[in-house]
Amino acid sequence: MPLHDWDELTGWDGVHHFWITNLFHWIRPRLPPEYRAYVGSVPTLGVTGQSERPDVAIRHWLPEPAVEDTDAPVPADEAIFEEPVIETATLTLDPQTALYVAFRGRLVAALELISPRNKDRPSARSSYLHRYLSYLQEGAHLLLVDVHRRPLTFSFADALEQELQISMPALAAPLAAAYRVGEPAPQGGRFVAIWRRALTVDQPLPKMPLPLTVQTAISVDLEDTYRRAATDAYLT
Repeated sequence: MPLHDWDELTGWDGVHHFWITNLFHWIRPRLPPEYRAYVGSVPTLGVTGQSERPDVAIRHWLPEPAVEDTDAPVPADEAIFEEPVIETATLTLDPQTALYVAFRGRLVAALELISPRNKDRPSARSSYLHRYLSYLQEGAHLLLVDVHRRPLTFSFADALEQELQISMPALAAPLAAAYRVGEPAPQGGRFVAIWRRALTVDQPLPKMPLPLTVQTAISVDLEDTYRRAATDAYLT
């Protein structure tokens, strides 16, 4: 299915959900043994750790005081404070999900579909750029897909390559970019291999690699999975 013009459409959250789901079903059966894929809002596996879940401490709660004791002094840490000067909605929990691939309890790859809210203001661009960069700095491979061309003056592909101190021609969204973290480089750091493709409205989407190791990658069919997502979201 040709790529829609997301400047003219609404309903991205639904397409994002269905696309990530279809990407999961595309990738999971193609993984080598001992690899597993999962979908989450943040990685639940440590990049270098072996534990898949944090330790949980269970605490017993004391019985509530009897009714006749309610006039007793209130402990300092339970004091009732005066009304706030202002209460307004400014912080939004990030509900966006991504697709992760783990090998023996270690995060090895991430696939992120960029949403408009990931780049609609400087603070969001900075936060998500750090998130994407942190995958590479910790040795996890990355596939980014951005079908939203606004803002016209910003591209996560360009911003990542600037942070990595790699000189490449500018690539505006919509775009797809894959990053493979390789062996240590003689001059320090690690080799990073990059695949970049410009996406075009009304044209089919390409296949892109999702690296798992330096020698292994899955060919991800963005066109097939996007078509299924658009159908599920009633965009066809």
